Amino acid sequence: MTINLNNILYTAVVTPMLDGGKIDFVSFERLLRQQEDADCGVLILGSTGEALALTFTEQCQVVEFTCALNLNVPLLVGVGGYQLPQQVQWLDFCNQQKIDGYLIVTPIYAKPGTQGQIAWFNTLLDRSQKPCMLYNVPSRTGVNLCFQAFDALKEHPNLWALKEASGDIERFKRYVEIASSVAVYSGEDAMMPELAQVGAKGLVSVVSNLWPIETKCYVTAALAGKITNEEQSLWQTAAKACFSVANPIPAKVWLAHTNKIASNTLRAPLVASELTGLAQLSEADEILKAYYTAVV
Repeated sequence: MTINLNNILYTAVVTPMLDGGKIDFVSFERLLRQQEDADCGVLILGSTGEALALTFTEQCQVVEFTCALNLNVPLLVGVGGYQLPQQVQWLDFCNQQKIDGYLIVTPIYAKPGTQGQIAWFNTLLDRSQKPCMLYNVPSRTGVNLCFQAFDALKEHPNLWALKEASGDIERFKRYVEIASSVAVYSGEDAMMPELAQVGAKGLVSVVSNLWPIETKCYVTAALAGKITNEEQSLWQTAAKACFSVANPIPAKVWLAHTNKIASNTLRAPLVASELTGLAQLSEADEILKAYYTAVV
């Protein structure tokens, strides 16, 4: 089976955990199958999947388990951290698995400049044996992907796409201008309609953990330029609910509340009790379900 990487929607899937902290693979399969049923591509071990809170052994287990499911949607695996040799080791493992591509984030914490970013990404792109989506998320890494670095990397044969999550529409437009051959995806759920107008090819989403079918409808309408004011407003409500405290706390709390996963357990320093109520999520769920009843 040939997998088309250019799916318009990828879900950055949470990693469910049992009350004691071990990975809950039963719930994990349920989530992955739900995404498959909605024809959403899946990204495992991103920041939403709490990748950096897992051990290397656990990360390997998550990849092996997911690959064994033989999903009929594209599968991306997150690559990100601080120590380059560890990321090379991770790629060497993942290259041997039945995955379709990587999401490679800008180096965290160190805030490298142009030359440091070029060296980092070139090393990982060279090591990869799969297509790669770079990831710009300055709110987590502390630095933007430099325009000059992106320009220097744009012709790399393993560079397929970019996930842009700075929240800056002008920056998004600049990435699109720099590399017309690179598919630029929105990493901002609420901004998908605006970003579709300036060249976004799709969305890498958190909210689709909760509402995969509805989110697919939203992205399809955004790319077609057919988003109504009402629809845009309700997705802003949904995104606000999912990011009211640190991601993926709200997503995990709601998935546990609706019995999609067995527990809302997170790895330290994240804790479910940061979310003090379900009102925002309940409101978002109610209005989304009402709006999309005919579709779902």
